[in-house]
Amino acid sequence: MMRIIFGALLGLLVAFPALGAILLATVGSVAVAAATYPPLLAAAAGVWAWPRITRRVRGWWA
Repeated sequence: MMRIIFGALLGLLVAFPALGAILLATVGSVAVAAATYPPLLAAAAGVWAWPRITRRVRGWWA
């Protein structure tokens, strides 16, 4: 399923190059906001790390 979604996204970016610029600008502005506002960066790191932490901790009691 992810391959289909990724292929569709690439197809859209090739068909409409302006979408690539919009996507890059959006990702860039989010990255700048995260870098200049540490609590946002900490929250994003927690969301990213949570599944890995719970998998590892769950293994301790199993």
